[in-house]
Amino acid sequence: MDITFGTLSHSVGFSIYFLVSAFIAKSYLRRNTDRSLFIASLITCLWLGVLAYQSYYDTPPFYIRYSVEILRNAAWFGVLYALLGIKFVPTSNLESSRRFLSLGSMVVLMLMLVATLIEGIAEIEVVSGKVLLAGQIALSLVGLVLLEQIWRNANIYGRSSIKYLSVAIGAIFGYDFLMYSDAFLFQEISSPMWDSRGAVNAVVAPLIALTMINSRKQPIDVQVSRQVIFYTGTLMLAGAYLLIISLGGYYLRTFGGTWGDALQILFFFTAVTILTLLLSSPKLRARLMVFISQNFFHYKYDYREEWLKSTKTLSFSTTEEELPVSIIRILAKLVESNAGVLWCKDDDGHFSARGYLNSPTIKHDIIDANSEILEYFKEHDWIINLNEYINDPTTYNLLEIPDIILNHPSPWLIIPLFLGNELMGLALVAQPYTRMELNWENYDLIKVVSRQACSYLSQSQSQERLAEAKQFEAVNRTSAFMVHDLKTIIAQLSLLVKNADKHKTNPAFVDDMISTTDHAVQKMGYLLKQIRNPSDEEQPELIELAPLVEEVAAHQAKSLPVPQLELPEEKILVKCSKEQLITVLGHLVQNAQDATDKDGDVTISVKTTPGFVVLFIQDTGIGMSEEFIKHQLFKPFESTKGLRGMGIGAYQSREYIKKLGGTIDVTSQEGIGSCFSVKIPTY
Repeated sequence: MDITFGTLSHSVGFSIYFLVSAFIAKSYLRRNTDRSLFIASLITCLWLGVLAYQSYYDTPPFYIRYSVEILRNAAWFGVLYALLGIKFVPTSNLESSRRFLSLGSMVVLMLMLVATLIEGIAEIEVVSGKVLLAGQIALSLVGLVLLEQIWRNANIYGRSSIKYLSVAIGAIFGYDFLMYSDAFLFQEISSPMWDSRGAVNAVVAPLIALTMINSRKQPIDVQVSRQVIFYTGTLMLAGAYLLIISLGGYYLRTFGGTWGDALQILFFFTAVTILTLLLSSPKLRARLMVFISQNFFHYKYDYREEWLKSTKTLSFSTTEEELPVSIIRILAKLVESNAGVLWCKDDDGHFSARGYLNSPTIKHDIIDANSEILEYFKEHDWIINLNEYINDPTTYNLLEIPDIILNHPSPWLIIPLFLGNELMGLALVAQPYTRMELNWENYDLIKVVSRQACSYLSQSQSQERLAEAKQFEAVNRTSAFMVHDLKTIIAQLSLLVKNADKHKTNPAFVDDMISTTDHAVQKMGYLLKQIRNPSDEEQPELIELAPLVEEVAAHQAKSLPVPQLELPEEKILVKCSKEQLITVLGHLVQNAQDATDKDGDVTISVKTTPGFVVLFIQDTGIGMSEEFIKHQLFKPFESTKGLRGMGIGAYQSREYIKKLGGTIDVTSQEGIGSCFSVKIPTY
């Protein structure tokens, strides 16, 4: 009888797994994971031996081979459960509860095994071949999903200890999933894939041995989160449910007569709809999570996970309106609730409702500053459980609870929010989805999260007060700029009035008076426009610089010393608001005139460089010290001109020139004079 590739492949796999099993049994049976790996390797060895024998002798029958394969799948599931810390032989009440998860999936495997044996021994068809294929696909998929969840939630140390084992188990379940999916699609198992199965399993066997060798230096230790257990448990329950539904649908189709196909479709649709409703039910999810926390872990909560979730939620609450609702949502979620109200302390000491989560708005929402409950919390950093309060008010010293709290549709917990020793807020959490027994762990976690939330709340309130202060500062600054501009206008008009008696018969003076008055009217109109629409800025436009500078010089010529101009002949274009640039240059020239004696000199000169134009405003005034230029010149309300100046012109000028993409540089020497260099982009 010829030896086929399938016989050789499975024989090699049998030999290698026999050696791996012997290697594990000789040195490594101290831990639960070691024993699970030994059992899985031994059963895989048996399974490959059966396949090799069947491939060569065409016996034993199908049901024996398939039964051994189910045992082999169960053994590898046992390894995954061992990584989760689930023991098949419980050593404590906790481990007894954890065993529930493994038993659930093992029951599914046993049902498949029993169905196969009944069909093989009693020759009674319990399930069809399609159902068996679907079952194998489902088992492979569950194994892959479970492995992925273990890997994703393991820490770096845990991943390092299971990396080889994860590759091996992933390859085993992955190849089975691929082979059975192909068979389900084409209604037959691919011979090449079947024959290669033993060799594929043999290839990953050394990885199992390597894992055991590494476990001497680094024991296999994986700490997984509650989410892994939750999703794994949900997946197992859903899988068991769907398997039972598949069996029910098969029997409806077989024994339903002419209505069999229609009844099967209706049955499947109804069952899937019910499963979807169950999986989307918050109450069911809450009950399952509570059950897992109480029975699968030493502590109710994964404190790191809760802390990170709370921090993330609070960090993304960017506005003062969002934050109170986020705080209520976080505190409520800790105890499987979804409703509540948050009161925050006002400036006058009263507490007003600031956030509502799935709760009706309270018409009169103020808790008075002298309320008994506030005094109670100032003395006791406790959480009030209203269920306990209603049963026995003496638990809380016969405290009087405000009606606005008791009138909530389902009040439960009153949580104080402290910042240090100061009470900043009160949170009311509504009754949970499912009944919960609270202990010290619940209360401690709530207190920790509430203090963290209160720090964010305090920070938000501080930012709000800072924003208000900045708004007032902006108003004050705008007012100061207006006063500065009005001062300039008043000075010009005052000069006209002062010289009116002397020159009122002079036509040139009358023309100059009309021009100055017109300029003052335009300037005040511009100021009024800025007051009415502070955000409505003029759009920049291309302006020829020389005429603009000449206009500034002509306007400032009414004051002494009269500015001297030095302009190039070339045409220079800049992009700006004409009115604002005139104001800026006028400020700088006016400041130069104010700092210079009447018999001194003020010069305006213009030079060009590639891509820029530089205006030099030079005076022979009192000058400035290096210290003043460095620390005070461009700060508002700092001036060397005494009561004559407000110290705004230089600051305002620099801010606008920076907005244009330019700069202002200053050189000065006390007693000699100053030079302002205004650099602006050209177009």
